Amino acid sequence: MTRPRTAFLFDLDGTLVDSVYQHVLAWKEALDREGIELAVWRIHRKIGMSGGLFTRILLRETGIEITEDRVARLRRWHAEAFTRRAEAGGVRPLPGARELLAWLTEAGLPWAIATSGRMQTAAHNLEALGVDPDKVPVITRDDVRHAKPDPDLFLAAADRLGVDIQHALVLGDSIWDMLAAQRCRALGLGLLCGGYGQEELERAGAFRVYEDPADLLYHVDEVAARD
Repeated sequence: MTRPRTAFLFDLDGTLVDSVYQHVLAWKEALDREGIELAVWRIHRKIGMSGGLFTRILLRETGIEITEDRVARLRRWHAEAFTRRAEAGGVRPLPGARELLAWLTEAGLPWAIATSGRMQTAAHNLEALGVDPDKVPVITRDDVRHAKPDPDLFLAAADRLGVDIQHALVLGDSIWDMLAAQRCRALGLGLLCGGYGQEELERAGAFRVYEDPADLLYHVDEVAARD
């Protein structure tokens, strides 16, 4: 009997690409433009969930009326602000990210990317990472009904790879990634490079936590099933 290979399902921002704080500042700029005052740390605590849910929760916390027009404006202004930062060279792969993906490819282990961002913003990160979405399975918010902390993104990524989600590792840097992993019955593996602490990630379901992709690659034999 052929033993199933471990599949790796990666979040993008803060897991493979150093872009979390660019997103935080882009959201801050969008909120300021809308006249909504909110501390940067509160914005950071919501990064990783879907943009629509993100804006609704932030607006609810401020007590400001939530309208579809306001949510649409904030999403558009965030995308514009993030794109400007990305095009200025502010987005780079995290240490070891390219090497980790190359190692998985060489080892014949399937991998895909599943991000809560829409392709409008994800395209800049994919370009920085050197990933061609025409050649690698990339699932974005445009492809699913609900994004994190719902499991839809990772379920779609596993389906695109043709693997059973229970034979997959979900790799992410936020509690929203780990919650989504639990909901689709995958193993969650946390990385510290998005700003969440080890205990937070473990409480949300991470069974292992590493510093960044380079640290994961160094210890990959701890999590990848061997042939």
